[in-house]
Amino acid sequence: MTVEYRTADGHNERLPALAADVVRRRPAAIVATSGSAALAAKAATTDIPIIFVVGTDPVELDLVASFNRPGGNLTGFTAHGAEIVEKRLELLHKAVPPAETIGLLVATDTLFDQAEVRHAQSAAGTLGLRLLVFNITTDAEVTPAFATLVEQQAGAVIVGASLTVSASRDQILSNAARFALPTMFAYSVDAQAGGLLSYSPDFIEMGRQMGAYTGRILKGEKPADLPVMRPTKFEFVVNLKTAKALGLSLPPNLLAIADEVIE
Repeated sequence: MTVEYRTADGHNERLPALAADVVRRRPAAIVATSGSAALAAKAATTDIPIIFVVGTDPVELDLVASFNRPGGNLTGFTAHGAEIVEKRLELLHKAVPPAETIGLLVATDTLFDQAEVRHAQSAAGTLGLRLLVFNITTDAEVTPAFATLVEQQAGAVIVGASLTVSASRDQILSNAARFALPTMFAYSVDAQAGGLLSYSPDFIEMGRQMGAYTGRILKGEKPADLPVMRPTKFEFVVNLKTAKALGLSLPPNLLAIADEVIE
């Protein structure tokens, strides 16, 4: 078996041409690791099986007809990343109860990012919190956002799951340390790098499951008959080193549910 890779290097406008090139090679299957890549692949072929992983609802994206009976030539996995921001906000609130104003750093140019903002706003309303949303697409936008957060007396920051925002992690961590603001990230590697908290699906396990699904399709099963899968395992990481640097004493019941505690 030969596996060929294509990447748009963060430039989604390149995806249609990449998808067309892949389809011309007539592979046995296509794996798409984002909603934008899956939509480009879907537009390029109606017969080659496509296995996707997306961060939001694949029915809303018009990738499949339903979760249980996808129909067509696509199936795969949803990380439900946009919805998970609600759990991130809840955990951050438990970690820093006095924080009544929370910053949300997102890149608002995709359906995923827009859904993440909606879910965060809904959760903030339920918890009685004030949410300040900042569009972050470059490193240069990070420091002004933190300056505004300090002016608005924000007590903590959530970093959105968009890879565009994640690319500015170093700037975000630097400013969070400078202004002593606790952070909740979308990926465990970010908490391991110095963020206070992270909560996410176990992406390594999802990768294994995608490989198994792809194998089943290569052996003859049809995407239309394989239900779209949701995450079954999540990781909650707490960085106690960062908590100590911020002068925070985290609740014992929060530490008790962490999958990883960095000391």
